[in-house]
Amino acid sequence: MNESFLDRMVSQLRSTCKYYTGYPKDLGPSRIIPFTSERQFVQLLHEGRPVVVAFTIKCTYTQQLDKVLEEAAATFYPHIKFVRVECPKYPGFCLTRQKNEYPFLEVFYNPEQAGSQGKSVDPNITKYSVKVLPFNYDQSVYGFREYFRKHGFKYSETN
Repeated sequence: MNESFLDRMVSQLRSTCKYYTGYPKDLGPSRIIPFTSERQFVQLLHEGRPVVVAFTIKCTYTQQLDKVLEEAAATFYPHIKFVRVECPKYPGFCLTRQKNEYPFLEVFYNPEQAGSQGKSVDPNITKYSVKVLPFNYDQSVYGFREYFRKHGFKYSETN
C-alpha cells in the first residue's frame, strides 16, 4: 500500500523528533512481568537487578498507572525489572506488605541469604533477606529516573 507524502513525513517526524509530540510512543512488546508465584518472584530477584513491584486492583487509577509502568519498563529495560501483582488473584503476597491503599509501588533489591532464624522446619527451605523501599516519587518515567538516581540504582549504560 502506497503511503502519501504527508504520511511518510509525519512518520519520519515522529521517529526522529527529540520532543514528545503527544502521539503514543511505540514501546514494543510489554516489558512488565506478570506475577505468577513467589518462586518466580524469588528467581527474578536472584538475577541481581532491582525489581519495581506494582501491587494493583481493578480501578481507574490502576489503568493510568499501567500506562506509566509500560513506558518506564520499556525505558529502563533490561537494567530494572517491573512486575505487576494483581492483588485479588494473589492476596497472600499482597497482605504480607501490610498496606491498605491500592495501587502502590515498592522496589525490591539486593537479596541475601538470611542467617539462621530459629528452628528451620524444613532443611530444603532457604530464607532470604531482601531490601525493600517504598516508591513515593512522581509516578512517571522522570519520577522513576530521579528515584533510581537518588538510591544509586544503575538504570542505563551511561549512569
